Amino acid sequence: MLKMQIRNAKPDDAIDIAYIYNYYVATSHATFEIDPVDAGEMLRRMEEGWNAGYPFLVCEEQDEIVGYAYGRYFRPRAAYLHSIEVSVYVRPGRTEGQVGTRLYEKLLYEIKQGEFHAVIGGISLPNDASVRLHEKFGFEKVAHFREVGRKFDRWIDVGYWELTL
Repeated sequence: MLKMQIRNAKPDDAIDIAYIYNYYVATSHATFEIDPVDAGEMLRRMEEGWNAGYPFLVCEEQDEIVGYAYGRYFRPRAAYLHSIEVSVYVRPGRTEGQVGTRLYEKLLYEIKQGEFHAVIGGISLPNDASVRLHEKFGFEKVAHFREVGRKFDRWIDVGYWELTL
């Protein structure tokens, strides 16, 4: 097995991160975005998170970004300051190699160093792999919204999983 390194994302990673994300934009309901995101827009999003103090990690293997995970604000109101929404995306062809698990281990460690109380994962359904990943780390399903998204000419449910620290 090749050695994976989990590290903080850098601005130069935006190209690879956009590539991974755009795969899911084009092929999956894991994101509800419809249009691809270029590296400049991805960097803007990364910087927005960094400036607000949220972690953004990449998994690197042999100088290739094979996945990323990050936290971001859950809702913009001040009362939600101690809640954080998390996401993870893995390079196509690498979803069976523990990349997501390793990223979430480090991401949750980083989140626990801050002043967060609730960690929230929104999952468009069905997505058994994402459900398993979140539940592996103790997240529990707390909400299910039926047919709230539409992509690829079909209605999509969204569930929310929460981990209280």
